[in-house]
Amino acid sequence: MRSRRLAPDQLLDAIERGEFPAALYLEGPDEGVKAALLAEIRRAWARAVPDAPLARVFRVGEIGVDEVLAAYHGGSLFAQRELLFLFEVEDLTRSEKRITALAEGVLRPTGGACLVLIESEGETPRKSLEPLRGACSVRCEATAPGRSQLMAWGARRMRRERITLAPATMEAVVDACEGDAVAFFDELEKLAAWAGPEGRLAPSDVAAILRPVVGADIPAYLAAVAAGDATAAGQRLGRLLAAGVSEGAILFALANLVGGALGGWARDRGLSQALRARLAPRALAHALDALYRAEAAWKGGRADAVAVLEQATRVVSGAF
Repeated sequence: MRSRRLAPDQLLDAIERGEFPAALYLEGPDEGVKAALLAEIRRAWARAVPDAPLARVFRVGEIGVDEVLAAYHGGSLFAQRELLFLFEVEDLTRSEKRITALAEGVLRPTGGACLVLIESEGETPRKSLEPLRGACSVRCEATAPGRSQLMAWGARRMRRERITLAPATMEAVVDACEGDAVAFFDELEKLAAWAGPEGRLAPSDVAAILRPVVGADIPAYLAAVAAGDATAAGQRLGRLLAAGVSEGAILFALANLVGGALGGWARDRGLSQALRARLAPRALAHALDALYRAEAAWKGGRADAVAVLEQATRVVSGAF
């Protein structure tokens, strides 16, 4: 059996038609796109399978392969079709036997269940997981979406809600989020809730509803972080959150600050240079690793977004 590769938009088309793969392998570097895809899969499944609308969530470190396969093959007495999410698949790399056992079980789907295996972003390809990837009927890679892809995603969401869009509305949303996928998905939820089913949105609504994601307050927050003033940074973080700036946008800005200090692209080169002047390269690398771990914990549902931001702010500010 050979996996069929689908781009995120192709996967969305399939699930909207009610075509759920027996086993889906979700990988790639963009955790925001992964989270958005999982949310769409949940919604589509709830519509298609009202008898078992909720996903059952497993994590490799908390459950055995045999238990996952029992749920995949057996279903339950009350719902033969179930949606199953298995997070942190990369932890299987510690045991080749577990990878083999899960791959063999995935190759024998029964009962109409849909098993989604989610691999977290890694610095290098995890070649030992290839048998598991190949065993899944569909494989999807979540990469950073471009402007046109974000606009298509937003238009799709509004069509589902039967929300009418005036010309240039979705362009205004993408511009407000500066193309950042995490911020875009957050703001899309806000707009959909504002308009309501069968509502209408125009660029003027976007300007009124969405605060600028990268506003004047974020540079002030980053300046406090770069200077190592943890107290001021914490206070400014609280003001940003109270003003409605999305958690994803703040975390992205913080990661950009640290990445720029390590030599990567920076929105504000001066602030990144100030951070680099204060922290040694080893400390910067530690801070960036902490940010990646915090983002994964938040998006994986293992930590509260606000708590993650507070801790990340302390770490980068130097209050270890």
